[in-house]
Amino acid sequence: MRPSINRIVQSLDAPDASLLEEARRAATQREDAHRGFLERIPAFRAVEQAPPAHPLPWTGALRVAAFNAERLKNRPATRRLMEQAGADITLFSEVDLGIARSGNTHNVRDLIADSRAGYLYGVEYVELDLGDRDEMREHAGERNACSLHGNAIVTGLALEAPHLIPLEETGLWFAGFEGTQRRIGGRMALAARVAGAPKPLWVVGTHLESKTDAADRQAQIRTLLRALDVIAPGAPCVIGGDFNTKALPRAEGERHLLLEAPERCEPLFADLGQAGFTWAAANLALPTQTPGPKNKHMPPFGKLDWIVVRGLVPGNPQIVPALDEQGRAVSDHEMIAVDVGFL
Repeated sequence: MRPSINRIVQSLDAPDASLLEEARRAATQREDAHRGFLERIPAFRAVEQAPPAHPLPWTGALRVAAFNAERLKNRPATRRLMEQAGADITLFSEVDLGIARSGNTHNVRDLIADSRAGYLYGVEYVELDLGDRDEMREHAGERNACSLHGNAIVTGLALEAPHLIPLEETGLWFAGFEGTQRRIGGRMALAARVAGAPKPLWVVGTHLESKTDAADRQAQIRTLLRALDVIAPGAPCVIGGDFNTKALPRAEGERHLLLEAPERCEPLFADLGQAGFTWAAANLALPTQTPGPKNKHMPPFGKLDWIVVRGLVPGNPQIVPALDEQGRAVSDHEMIAVDVGFL
């Protein structure tokens, strides 16, 4: 596994087209080839940062949001959700950069255009296809401009010491699923320290694997916690994102267990608790999964998205329905948000 990455660039390079074509051929023949392709793509070895031109001052408290933006296809609606949440910092997962299915644009840069915000962006996957089966059909004949897909942090505050933390590099997605979505890369977290805070305060956005099980998600959280022990030992910290906690109960009568004892079904919470993180006051015991724009999920829906905190006082947790002004779904996840302040 790669160590944590702290090299900062103004713009990530698109992977070489001939290398991606070579990887497409290998993905159907040699699963053991994944590591070699990952090592040959420079975008996996840097974090793209665009700081705000005029950073906002520290005010003593923050409102942090987390959102799986499902490719970040609808930037205007997503900006509206951020405003509804009152977010000072938004932790994004599933953000495309130069992929046909979402307009072949730099989506996070487009999101913050004409605003006071800056961003961090890190690559989780390089896409070898146009997307899932529906996306392959809808965008047949098109080409990806950059093929990058990852996590982002958006804020008007200054961030320092960015790190990309690889959580797994098994090549699970290299051969794809059902003949589509072949990918190079692996799940990761994006972390940074809030500049100007009176003491160290770290924010971390992550996206855990959806195609494995609770034990694998626990292993990924353990990897993240080990990395934080090195870069932010014991420091106040917010971790948020799509944890894909699919093993948690979904029945309405069991919702109290989501906050009271999630470690019974998802042992990653036991590790978070041992590391000093809490979640009961930072979340609502309600589902965050939705049918999404394509109606691809059916009830009962799960609580997949979480914000957990250490060394901070959380309050006013919120679920912001991921709908545009016409009431249409923006993502298959709701946005979540919470206030945090120092103890």
